Amino acid sequence: MRLIHLLAATALVSAPLAAQTTPPPAPEFARIVDEGTNRSQVMVLAQQMTDVLGPRLTNSPAMRKAEDWAVAEFKRMGLTNVRKDGFDFGRGWSIERSSVRMMTPRAVQLTAIPIAWTPPVSATAPIVVAPMTKKEHFAAWRGKLAGKIVLVSAPGKVDDATEAPFKRLSGEDIAKLDTFKEPTWDPAKNARNMARMTFEEDLDAFLKAEGAVALARISYRDDKLLHGEGYQHRTGAQTPGVEIAAEDYRRLTRLAAMGQAPTLEIVSDVKFDDSDRQAYNILADIPGTDKSGSYVMAGAHFDSWVAGDGATDNAAGSAMVMEAARIIRASGIRTKRTIRFALWTGEEQSLYGSISYIEKYLARRPAPATPQNSDQNYYGQTQRFPVTPLPGYRDLAAYFNIDNGSGKLRGIYAENNAAAVPILREWLSPFGPMGADSVVFGRTGGTDHQFMAAVGLPAFQFIQDPLDYESVTHHSGADTFDHLKATDMRQGAMVLAWMLVKAANADAPLPRNPIPQAPLPTDPFQTPDPNAE
Repeated sequence: MRLIHLLAATALVSAPLAAQTTPPPAPEFARIVDEGTNRSQVMVLAQQMTDVLGPRLTNSPAMRKAEDWAVAEFKRMGLTNVRKDGFDFGRGWSIERSSVRMMTPRAVQLTAIPIAWTPPVSATAPIVVAPMTKKEHFAAWRGKLAGKIVLVSAPGKVDDATEAPFKRLSGEDIAKLDTFKEPTWDPAKNARNMARMTFEEDLDAFLKAEGAVALARISYRDDKLLHGEGYQHRTGAQTPGVEIAAEDYRRLTRLAAMGQAPTLEIVSDVKFDDSDRQAYNILADIPGTDKSGSYVMAGAHFDSWVAGDGATDNAAGSAMVMEAARIIRASGIRTKRTIRFALWTGEEQSLYGSISYIEKYLARRPAPATPQNSDQNYYGQTQRFPVTPLPGYRDLAAYFNIDNGSGKLRGIYAENNAAAVPILREWLSPFGPMGADSVVFGRTGGTDHQFMAAVGLPAFQFIQDPLDYESVTHHSGADTFDHLKATDMRQGAMVLAWMLVKAANADAPLPRNPIPQAPLPTDPFQTPDPNAE
């Protein structure tokens, strides 16, 4: 009898233990860190984007392959509603091969690259050094450029380095970012600036009319770095163009100054592609349980320039965005709000991809009075009023962007959104030991969160260690996989995944700034100055 009671008691004790053979899930933060450190794919994704796919110029054949790869990869991760979201952009363009050689007074292979969206050329011609920075300079060169390769840049001086090219941010550096910069509104100055932004097209038309063979400009960095940016993607330039390494360019100008104007041979085998003028953002979702339509979003631009492989700018950010999606899916974390991931295109030309998303789904501004080029499109965005929210404006609860290289995330810019500061600080606090807990009040620009924040949405860019981004890799031929930092990128993907989960499960969307209205002039007593620059 006692044995029966003992067995019964043992069964009562052991039954709860048997029911707990499967342990409860770990807290979300621990699951994200476990997945992001022990099974990270961020560098595998980045290597595919760089070594395999290579540079991803908007609408180029290489970008079309990259778009298909990204769609397939998001689907493989188990994301839903994966799609290509198109908008009008312009011509595709790619480099087949190129060469620039100095033929006289001696033969030298120069370091050079075709300028994007310039036409092909195969020619040998003498140079003429004719620096021009505004239309008023054209008169001095009229009738002197036919049959010449025109060097349109001043040679300048060697830019001796005074600081180390590789840098991580100190606490003092980050503290300096925590400031409020009062906006200014000067309609007359804005109009002058917009009028000056047609110079690239004006120069191209002038050289074409004068019968120039090609133009050459100097690289804006020393150490044989090249870039090749060009912005005439709407129609394509009329004059062939190359960028020449600074050291080689200065040699040409010195020889010309001594009366020995060199002869150059330029072979620029480039191709335009008009098969599809639409550019495509890549969008993918992890659906939430709430069917209200509310969502949070992360993005990075997928496009790049072509001198390098677009590694730090911005395969790094794109890989962290995709890895954050993989981490959340693999961790089995469910959220109330849908989480949307965006790989933007056309960012390098003027944030075209994110602007298209805003104008389709979030808010609109009046169309510009006249057609605008790339610079005007960028700088004119915040000069048109009123801002009209679209039905989807309230659905976006938060947007997070990564686009400043592969450096460790150190915190986030609050975009002058005072109400969001304590919330962002609380969400980032678990990453203090990983160096990513700073929230600074001020704004930063030049990337895809910018015009979302400019219509009052809670859109933010992370603070990152600069490493050698601005000094070496940004837009340059050195922008390859070797400059990516794996430890930093694993950290960045985990931070992003955590911030998305917190925003997607928060009781309320992040606070917003007011929808902007047309400002009054900062100086109402300003006297018009006809000589103002």
